[in-house]
Amino acid sequence: MEQSYDVVCIGSGFGSSFFLKEYLRHAPETARILVLERGPALSHTQHIARREELTYESFQHTFVNETPTKPWIFTLAHGGSSNCWGGNTPRMIPNDFRLRSRYGVGFDWPISYDDLEPYYCEVEETFGVAGPDDTVYPRSKPYPCPPHQMSDPDRAMAAAYPGLFFALPVAKPTRSRLPARPQCCSSLRCNLCPIDSKFTILNGMRSEYADPRVELRSNATAERIEHAGGVAKGVHFTSEGAELFVKAELVVLGANGIFNPHLLLRSGLEGPWVGRGLCEQVSVLCTVDLDGMDGFQGSTTQTALGYMLYDGPHRRERAAAMLESYNVPNLRNLRGRWRQRYVIKFVLEDLPQERNRVRLDAEEASRPVAEYHGHSEYTHRGLEAVRASLQDLLKPLPVESFAMKDEIEKTDYHIQCTTMMGRNPKNSVVDANCRHHRVRNLVVVGSSVFPSAAPANPTLTLSALALRSARSLFEGHAI
Repeated sequence: MEQSYDVVCIGSGFGSSFFLKEYLRHAPETARILVLERGPALSHTQHIARREELTYESFQHTFVNETPTKPWIFTLAHGGSSNCWGGNTPRMIPNDFRLRSRYGVGFDWPISYDDLEPYYCEVEETFGVAGPDDTVYPRSKPYPCPPHQMSDPDRAMAAAYPGLFFALPVAKPTRSRLPARPQCCSSLRCNLCPIDSKFTILNGMRSEYADPRVELRSNATAERIEHAGGVAKGVHFTSEGAELFVKAELVVLGANGIFNPHLLLRSGLEGPWVGRGLCEQVSVLCTVDLDGMDGFQGSTTQTALGYMLYDGPHRRERAAAMLESYNVPNLRNLRGRWRQRYVIKFVLEDLPQERNRVRLDAEEASRPVAEYHGHSEYTHRGLEAVRASLQDLLKPLPVESFAMKDEIEKTDYHIQCTTMMGRNPKNSVVDANCRHHRVRNLVVVGSSVFPSAAPANPTLTLSALALRSARSLFEGHAI
């Protein structure tokens, strides 16, 4: 006998979980919700014990990467990549949402910064974000926790660039977040926090997954969405070697930027931009050796952000760049000057390109194919501008020498833009509330719905979008 649910969520990472969090606030006590998670359900202790086994690379067999030199990184487990993320939570800025109308490039988002701002605040409260009072983006509420300590080079840069350089907001609390999360230990093991301080789905959403209305089924792989006449009927999936089907009144697709479009394509929900636009931020590291000033002075892994090269008229021609500073033991091999080094990373936006895509494998449809031909010329021009500006940008510091890597970082661990949101079905997949343009009871969440890859880390934004999407179901927006 086929089982029926009010909601079937595919995936249990940030997008699905924040959608679930908001949905449960409004749903009746009789609601039935099934969450299908492809990976195992493990405790934080098990994640630490199985660290080597559960590395990012261990899941590369689940898709075909036609460009192995460009890795696409994710984690398959209950909680998704929350189990291994770095915890950085900057917001996007208002102009990131209106790139086309303001600067004539890329795509506009179908929502504004102001539309998302209250949801940013809610997610920051759940994350327990530690952040500063002054930022480049407007805020209606303070951060839940005070910021982490900046280094001496950070403070010199902040003094020279007031309002444009400040402590990095992170989901690693500077005071205890009872009952589950202690104060950050500053051990620099942030991707898998040894004391479970950094926010994860496991430590921050226990009550949602313990709710009697919710059934979590791990090691369950969604295969396709059944639909007819513009209505999703349910989900086919495999579990323990069996092929199963469950009916659903609402389907929430929250896998990731590779598997979201793959499931749409396998379900016969093709479209001009389904799977196209595969991209992420592009970044490059720089090492600065200092004369008489120490770096690496405690605190968390990354400590500050710089927006000096981020926004302005230059975005008509080249990409915005955000500076991130590192607080890691990258020491100099020079007696008495071990810590006189400053490590920074420049993170640049990229624009979705049709040539970069996720598609079906002609021989094995169960595995998606990631086809990537490189970042945009727009981003390339932004990188060249960063290199040209670096010497002047570092003038506030006692610089002895600096070296910027010739090659870009292989990945920023963000998979974006493959099921883009927009107003026009001809160049987008979902609408402003993350609902599929053609199948109105199908919601797609996660960074795959982004119309652009702004420099800011995507986790905060995708979580806020998921909250907003769930709330729209209960605020008079008909499915």
